Amino acid sequence: MSQGDKKQIGRILLQQRALTQDELDKALGERSGGQRLASRLADEGRISDVDALKALSEQHGIPGIDLNQICLRLDDLDLLPREIAEKHVILPVLVRDDRLFIAMANPKEKKVIDELEFVTGKKVYPYVALERSLQDVIDEAYTLKTRGEAYYVGPTCPAEVLKKVGIDVDEAPRRRSYTPPPMAIPAEQNEPPPGVVIDPATDKASDTGDIAEEDFGELSDELSVVTGLPTAEEASSPVPVTGPTVLVVDDEVDIRKMLKRLLTGKGFRVLETDRGRAALKMVKEHSPHLIILDAMLPEVHGFEIARRIKSSKRYQHIPIIMVSAVYRGWRYAEDLKQSCGVEQYIEKPFRINDVMKAVETALQQGGNEAVSDEEISAEAESELNAGVAAYREGRLDDAVGHLKRGIGIDPLAYRLHYHLGLLYGKRSQVYEAISELETAVQINSRHFPAVKNLAILYQKAGFRNKATEMWERALTLAPDDATRDSIKQHLVSLL
Repeated sequence: MSQGDKKQIGRILLQQRALTQDELDKALGERSGGQRLASRLADEGRISDVDALKALSEQHGIPGIDLNQICLRLDDLDLLPREIAEKHVILPVLVRDDRLFIAMANPKEKKVIDELEFVTGKKVYPYVALERSLQDVIDEAYTLKTRGEAYYVGPTCPAEVLKKVGIDVDEAPRRRSYTPPPMAIPAEQNEPPPGVVIDPATDKASDTGDIAEEDFGELSDELSVVTGLPTAEEASSPVPVTGPTVLVVDDEVDIRKMLKRLLTGKGFRVLETDRGRAALKMVKEHSPHLIILDAMLPEVHGFEIARRIKSSKRYQHIPIIMVSAVYRGWRYAEDLKQSCGVEQYIEKPFRINDVMKAVETALQQGGNEAVSDEEISAEAESELNAGVAAYREGRLDDAVGHLKRGIGIDPLAYRLHYHLGLLYGKRSQVYEAISELETAVQINSRHFPAVKNLAILYQKAGFRNKATEMWERALTLAPDDATRDSIKQHLVSLL
């Protein structure tokens, strides 16, 4: 980290009264970055670990995590090879379905997060940890795993967490491994990792906001409208376009041009885009016969797009060819086919003959659309109406079930995702709510209630930077001056 990072950490610690001016002046005179300064001061006992993490949380705009309190399931380390964990000082601390929580020494390494999302197929939530403590835990946890242990237990892991995995609280020694009995109780799905630390300003601001339900049950707009995205770019070619429609999604312009030229020359109608959200719009508007999809994309990764399409009744018939520059070999390609449902996988750089062979094979493998769009829209809307009715009758579980079934029918129905996000928020399932509202905003970026509630949830989870980004977007979408003034005041308090 830079000298500027060190000064920023020092300023934050001074404001939090975790450090005196004399101590700060001495620390700034020594050669170390902001992360190392915070770690060293904590190691020397001049500030507490929690104070150091609060400062790092404020600096990076994400929660900190106290590794002394974690209970790490060692099987989760299979997601990240030890050499990568040690190289980037990064550790998986909790896995929940399609979510992965990680501890990082330097959360500015966005490329590492992107690659981890790609390789695991999970949404990654980074937390900042003290570097020296993180290095120690990485070494100990991976070593324990090689010995066949099941858990790594931090020295101050909360009693309620220990009980969930069957550890006798009175006998739990300082920092140890543990192999639980076969019937150990798993942690609840909506729980964050233990030891989460949020900077004081974000923590205080989050107390003033709650999920807004004024738009819940509003069903008048089109169910799955997709807005705020560029228009599909179509091919212009002297060759008559008589063949199937192919959607090419890749953020490398040269690859898109090459594929467009190749496919139009064979008589295909070609649509193209470089972003994930635009791809979702084009799938809805044009229902292409085939998608050639890059795995690493801005906004929404290719594997997430593939999973949404292949898990839906409305679009699952569309064959997908996924391409990627990340080499994982044939085993990875097979895993990708199974986890995302893609028909073909091609590694970059690829040969033209390989592409055309994959296109022909995928089109032959593609299924036929069995149900009309009108019937599917009616089914999805019926589930939405049933979900809203169940909620108003106090049957929250039934309401969630109806909305999830509706999403299974039409994954681009933004109001289904929006309403499900609100219900998860009501049940304090913050990360599930964030996931659904993120999807709603990806589909309809101008839906003010979804953007506003997403800002509130990011704030509650301690992700100040993401909350600020969403509040700023909400400001541009605010329906009236009073709402705009309220958001401005809230942004000032948050920043």
